[in-house]
Amino acid sequence: MRSSLVIVGAGPRGTGLLERIAANAPELYASSGDGLDGSVGSSVGSEGLDIHLVDPYPPGGGRIWREAQSPLLWMNSEAQDVTMFTDETVDMAGPVREGPTLHEWAALDGRVFADRQRQGTYMRWVYEQTVAALPPGIRVHHHARRALRVVGPREGRQQVWLEGRPRPLQADLVVLTLGHLDAELDQEQRELAAYARAHDLVHLPPDYTADSDLSALAPGEPVLVRGFGLAFVDLMVLLTEGRGGRYETGADGELTYRASGREPVLHVGSRRGVPYHSKIGYDWTGERPPLPRFFGPGEVDALLARPGGLDFRRDVWPLVKKELGFAHYHRLFTAHPERTDMAWTDFEEKYAAGDSAEIQALVASAVPDTADRFDPAALDHPLDGVRHASYDELQDGLRAYIEGDLTRRHDSSHSADMAVFLGLLSVYGQLVRLGDIGSWWHGFFSYLASGPPGPRLRQMLALSRAGVLRFLGAGMTVEASDGVFRAGSAGVPGEYVEARALVEARLPHPTVERTRDSLLRELYAEGAAATPEGLLAVDPADGRVLDRSGTPHPRRFALGPHTDARGSGAFTRPRTGGPAFRQNDATARAALAFLRALSCSAAA
Repeated sequence: MRSSLVIVGAGPRGTGLLERIAANAPELYASSGDGLDGSVGSSVGSEGLDIHLVDPYPPGGGRIWREAQSPLLWMNSEAQDVTMFTDETVDMAGPVREGPTLHEWAALDGRVFADRQRQGTYMRWVYEQTVAALPPGIRVHHHARRALRVVGPREGRQQVWLEGRPRPLQADLVVLTLGHLDAELDQEQRELAAYARAHDLVHLPPDYTADSDLSALAPGEPVLVRGFGLAFVDLMVLLTEGRGGRYETGADGELTYRASGREPVLHVGSRRGVPYHSKIGYDWTGERPPLPRFFGPGEVDALLARPGGLDFRRDVWPLVKKELGFAHYHRLFTAHPERTDMAWTDFEEKYAAGDSAEIQALVASAVPDTADRFDPAALDHPLDGVRHASYDELQDGLRAYIEGDLTRRHDSSHSADMAVFLGLLSVYGQLVRLGDIGSWWHGFFSYLASGPPGPRLRQMLALSRAGVLRFLGAGMTVEASDGVFRAGSAGVPGEYVEARALVEARLPHPTVERTRDSLLRELYAEGAAATPEGLLAVDPADGRVLDRSGTPHPRRFALGPHTDARGSGAFTRPRTGGPAFRQNDATARAALAFLRALSCSAAA
């Protein structure tokens, strides 16, 4: 009987796992004489392996990166920074199989932000190449359906039930690579939705913007938007260019927006009140900071060995903050020494030995300009204490802030910012081992390291000047009363903006209890463990699903953002040791070793 592996989710994570299976199968599943590598004879695994990919969306891109979406929506990374292939920087047991980045494959300028359709085409190509690279005897079957539930004994075959299919798939192993999931509304969102229905208002809850029905947002009407991250950028694009507006570039290089007349007026705010920082617009030159320095494998080992659990702010953040500061000052002192008052060797020695207060005093004495100092609190709350007399005045202030951010992020004299970016990548790779560390870090990382392309912020400024986009500021509040939605902010105390439409511009947060994915919800109901944040708990070594006693399930694995081993993305920048690649390799090797042992047992 042929062995069977079911992978639920055929997007980048499922494709990445399949690539690692193809890379590792010659060593771990095929062997001389088993027929899988083209040799003659029969032994282990001679019956072969069926891999079933279950996803209603096309393999490769999946839902988020499918080719069938608006060409106006861009990647959030430069084409040179997107790869699905491993290199020698990935800490893994399996073989490296290099391949082209997006810009190499598509023959694009590496600095271009490609559209998501093209990324979807790249992902489809990666999938097709991966399937072609599988040893003979391993077959892939795509089922364009939703997986509804998984049942079966711990020591026996699993049954994966699919929507609209009368019989389940039989699986020796199941791997969940589900990607981003929809969620049932939380209490606040249910109340706002009910209020909208009762008063004939429009309320769009958290969603993947490309899938949202925006037709109810009427031309010329005010729309309150809560959320200033990447989901807002997509919303902005679809409601402006997507409705026929266009940009013109003046002789001075400034953009002017020409409205179509079909746009609503967007009033946007958030906790911070500002968009995510622009992508950095220059290349790295010179010496890289030697990372990790203060937050590496040894520090993570020590944290994991602590009894009684971890508190991120108390136990982890001080180490992370010191690591990011080290990256910042290493670059400042080595690349821009004229802006410092101390030799790097002296500063480094004192920095390494100092606690938080001592480092603060050291920086004050060695770095004269406060703009050259690393201040994560100020970065996280850029508008703290900033007040305006009116919303008109706030518009000028926010435009000045965005213009300043664009200037700085495209000026290599501030290359310490890029060093912090490299520090963030290093830290993220270590934090994966700690499991669920709460939501704050992921938001902070995205705000600093995963912001929009610079051209998007220039478009934002043009829309603001055209009056299509209005800023609400920081500390945004929303209430539903008097038959409307009403928004205020800390930036203009006592003033409010009213509208008959409210959009929550962010992805949903699908805990295992509130996810709309019935398979994941049933796994939790049957005893799978979850973290306090509602993430599925998995074994960090190989991704096996844990039960509430901490025991790994022998036949069920999970990878991706719905788990406590979530990485920073299913694809990553080349030569940065992508944590997702490391996880994919570990899971692929564990799965192949299990299937081989099962095949040996059956043949005995």
